[in-house]
Amino acid sequence: MKQVPFETRTHGKWILSGEHTVLRGGEALVFPLKSQWLDWKLDPAGQGSLEVVIPKGYPEEFKLLFWSVFEKACSLSHTNPSQFSGTLEMRAHIFIGSGLGASATLCVALTRWFQTLGLVSLDSAFSFAKQLEDVFHGESSGVDVAVVMQEQGLVFKKNEKPVEFKAQFQPHWYLSHCGEKGITKECVNKVKALEAKNLLLSTQLDEQMMKATSLCKKALLENSGQSFETLKTALDLGSDCFAQWGLITPALKLHMQELKSMGAVAMKPTGSGGGGFVLSLWDHEVTDDKFLRASVL
Repeated sequence: MKQVPFETRTHGKWILSGEHTVLRGGEALVFPLKSQWLDWKLDPAGQGSLEVVIPKGYPEEFKLLFWSVFEKACSLSHTNPSQFSGTLEMRAHIFIGSGLGASATLCVALTRWFQTLGLVSLDSAFSFAKQLEDVFHGESSGVDVAVVMQEQGLVFKKNEKPVEFKAQFQPHWYLSHCGEKGITKECVNKVKALEAKNLLLSTQLDEQMMKATSLCKKALLENSGQSFETLKTALDLGSDCFAQWGLITPALKLHMQELKSMGAVAMKPTGSGGGGFVLSLWDHEVTDDKFLRASVL
């Protein structure tokens, strides 16, 4: 296996609607988040083992995340880790464990690298990256991987080809952190536990989230005088799903109350919940530095 210099940048994502339900066949509406990114630069020079470097000022946690994914990648591709050498430098400007796709940026970057080495084919790249993300999610729907790979708005449905989504309406909405991390695998397991305990309620919540996603699509495609109110209704429906799944922690609840007091019209967790970021809808522009702009265009 001949190694060559390799560089790539992968961007984060944000989900408007469809979280958790996407694992059971519902649609998810997801968009790239260019303000969050992971840079990857490999210098294959030198001999011996592969070294991972995180420059000062960037999250060292990515080094630990890399080795867990790298081990899985070698196993999936039937490659001996000792065959790799050189220095891999990673610069990450993305929140970890917060619903913005940090694990997907890592999995897609590694998949691209293995593609250049001839270890992963173009046709199997999505499946490969999705299996890598199972390390973090337990069961990945593939939605994060898909949008990080394609870098465009998508309507994603499990086991189907993602469909490009071109919105016609850009409202004022923003992402803000509640102050604590959320662990995706734990949140997924919590929703599964509810399904096992109360199938009727679980089914009703899936249908409610599907309705929220349908309303979001309608509002963004029509760009009518009713689009804003339709989006408000959709976010309220989605937020209620998170609440009934038990995924709105005290920190999330407090942050959402703060957003409402500041003037946000509607808000919901984005990603797995249990912490992380909140998506909020406003009727005016917000300039506070603690907010990330969420764009669908």
